[in-house]
Amino acid sequence: MIPTPVVAGDHFDAVIVGGGQAGLSLSHHLVERGIRHIVIERDEVAHEWRDGRWDAFTLVTPNWHCRLPGYAYDGPDPDGFMTRDEVHAWVRAYADTFDAPVAQGVEVVRVEQRPEGGFTVVTSAGVITADTVTSATGGYHEPVVPDWAKDVPVSVTHVHSHEYRNARQLPEGPVLVVGTGQSGTQIAEDLHIEGRNVHLAVGRAPRVARFYRGRDCMTWLAEMGLYDVPVTTRGLTKRESTNHYVTGRDGGRDIDLRQFAVGGMVLHGRALAVVDGAVHFDDSLASNLDHADSVAESIKDDIDRYIEREGIDAPVEARHAPVWQPRPGGSSLDLRDIGSIVWAVGFRADWGWLGELGVLDQDGHPRHERGATSVPGFHFLGLPWLHTWGSGRFHAIARDAEHVASLVAEGAAARAA
Repeated sequence: MIPTPVVAGDHFDAVIVGGGQAGLSLSHHLVERGIRHIVIERDEVAHEWRDGRWDAFTLVTPNWHCRLPGYAYDGPDPDGFMTRDEVHAWVRAYADTFDAPVAQGVEVVRVEQRPEGGFTVVTSAGVITADTVTSATGGYHEPVVPDWAKDVPVSVTHVHSHEYRNARQLPEGPVLVVGTGQSGTQIAEDLHIEGRNVHLAVGRAPRVARFYRGRDCMTWLAEMGLYDVPVTTRGLTKRESTNHYVTGRDGGRDIDLRQFAVGGMVLHGRALAVVDGAVHFDDSLASNLDHADSVAESIKDDIDRYIEREGIDAPVEARHAPVWQPRPGGSSLDLRDIGSIVWAVGFRADWGWLGELGVLDQDGHPRHERGATSVPGFHFLGLPWLHTWGSGRFHAIARDAEHVASLVAEGAAARAA
């Protein structure tokens, strides 16, 4: 990595906004092509892996999935799961394997089209221009909390999953975790392991088994080509779908919320509102648990069919059997009985710096085809389902970055002709 200052008035062939794995991957390809560019990162390279994860965080995809351009995981445990600090160090080390020109601690405030072509890029360090701009900031920018969070008494501590580090940072008393995506389920487990009394508001997120028939399920899915299926064959609404929950902790295991309940965790349906000092939950718990189980079992069905079709010798494994059933009806929780809430309901994107570029749809989502937008020279990279299921993961970033790099290079060649 070459520390590169932003100097007002400079012009670049390409500006990359975001210094995570996506931005660095694109930079690698542009360095190889000799295209003059700069990566602008408002914090430090790969900082989100260190600053936005809890202490016990691990990847949920096997280490062998971690492949960036010219750089792949080569450690001793390809089927294991890197920890938070290991992932941060791995991505940070990638930046030092090539001459990535990176400006750290600089924020892009606004991007505007220039009448003569290209873009004006307004940064906290000065105004520069570029022929192309790529957003490699991902799509998870601002932590979300429900509107009714304002009705929670001030005596209850609020922490978003982005801020959660460990059980010790929370006050004494039971904890309510709202949300059961990957973060919510793993944080609930972390608190449970630490001996905290946990209430969990269960949403509609699906789950996947960790291992099945002798292999990690994600290894099966990769071999089956599911991470390579274009989003256009699944329907573009797939871009808004929730990831399956599972964990890589302690070598990897299932997250079975029913088993949590057997172990003393209190499960509720979806949290609706605070009324008279109590959180009220709907009657969706049973259907939400059934849905998560059905998705996990349907994935096993797909694996079974693949094994049979390919004639693979794999051990037979018993299917999942529910170990707990909830009582029918909704529930409520008096907030005087808990000390804290962990909000694990996701993030929203903040595309304010795109100004009036016209690269967002009516709902404020990026409008693109495999990263290319209707604005010549502006691209997206690193978004979930940018092109395939693997796009938002280490698994397919290299492929997406190479494609966007080819678009940048084609534009540069056309301008030089």
